[in-house]
Amino acid sequence: MTGSSQPWRAALAAFALLCVSSADAAEPPRKSGGAATSAEKAERDDATYRQLEVFARVLSYVENNYVEPPDRQRLMYGAIQGMLETLDPHTVFLPPEVFREMKIDTSGEWGGLGMEIARKGERIVVVAPIDDTPAARAGIKAGDELVAIDGERTEGMDVARAMQKMRGPAGGRVLLTVMRQGFTAPREIAIIRDHIRIVSVEGALHGGIGHVKVKNFQDRTDLYLRKELERLRGLNGGKELRGLVLDLRNNPGGLLDQAVAVSDRFLPGNLPIVSTRGRDGRGGTMERSKDRDTEKDYPVVVLVNAGSASASEIVAGALQDHGRATIMGTPTFGKGSVQTVIELEDGSGLKLTIARYYTPKGRSIQERGITPDFLVPDEPGGKVPRNVVREKDLQRHFRAEPSVTSEPAAPEPRGLPEGLKPWDVTAKLEDYPLRVALDYLHGVASAPSRVPARAAGR
Repeated sequence: MTGSSQPWRAALAAFALLCVSSADAAEPPRKSGGAATSAEKAERDDATYRQLEVFARVLSYVENNYVEPPDRQRLMYGAIQGMLETLDPHTVFLPPEVFREMKIDTSGEWGGLGMEIARKGERIVVVAPIDDTPAARAGIKAGDELVAIDGERTEGMDVARAMQKMRGPAGGRVLLTVMRQGFTAPREIAIIRDHIRIVSVEGALHGGIGHVKVKNFQDRTDLYLRKELERLRGLNGGKELRGLVLDLRNNPGGLLDQAVAVSDRFLPGNLPIVSTRGRDGRGGTMERSKDRDTEKDYPVVVLVNAGSASASEIVAGALQDHGRATIMGTPTFGKGSVQTVIELEDGSGLKLTIARYYTPKGRSIQERGITPDFLVPDEPGGKVPRNVVREKDLQRHFRAEPSVTSEPAAPEPRGLPEGLKPWDVTAKLEDYPLRVALDYLHGVASAPSRVPARAAGR
């Protein structure tokens, strides 16, 4: 090995020392078996050094003997990405340009097509198109496979690279090659990028019953929700709403604190909303509701589907466990893990899975998702779609855990609510699940002695 490899050796040695020090700090104290534990730890450290030595040797061979001078930064980024690809699909390395775009996402504005994607095996698939974006208007659907982007095949492509190819200035053209169940061959769909401005909360009033769609959980989502509810009360002549449909369909999630705040808005004080637990139970947290700015106890329906993920599932699970809302639609995505984002020295970022989260009753949503109280398909008489992508379909996903409490399992979902009656206000609505939810709330609100809109046993 030539002398040029020595700086890399030194850097890797320092990295190994850092890893060992970090492991020491994170290792919980043990009450017994100290000598055996120290021996095991020393053996693991030795193995780490040996593996880093192999890495340094390969890096040296590539740097000194590859047919063309390699890009050092690309080599190191590739090594990091390869390492993280042995972990769960939500732990990713974000090069500087991708990390900058991710930070923009939480503000709700960027240039692109407007869809949530994931990697399933070697394929890039659509989790959900975001409402009122170029992707949704072009007919992109949940479950679509993106075979190629601008002629570059996506087989083996990481999600960050695929997103980077679809992002860009408004007005640019992106050619997607799409395969869908029912297609005999892939089809090309040309989409023009737009300046995506996601207004995270939008609402409408139907006969005194509100419909509020929360598209994602970004900065100030709860503030926008409060203002939208106030606007709907104004449209209702200043009177309280007769009920509310909280629509979380195709909401891919976002900021945890905003999911907690939205849940808090519908719950009285000092109730658990979501708990998290890290490795070996470390770093556990419990978020609870606060006794202020709580909405009145009008009946609530939460609409969900397979595109409802992460923060959306936190809200649906909290309101379901406390019996504050009836959940309608189809089973949710099933992402029950928590990520932290770490900005690195060169402007890149690390999105690292650090914990699992649980509903107030201790249910782990991972793989399972939230099961609605009433299964409502997209079309009258339709079936729950089976070809959509959920967490359980993603490569290297975490397996579901049993409940962390002794709470009984949730009852099986039922079909449509009994006693639904046509309502002239909703007769022309083409959105079938929304129509069912509004008709249900109208029936509940019109009953002589209204009972809370919640499923038995929740």
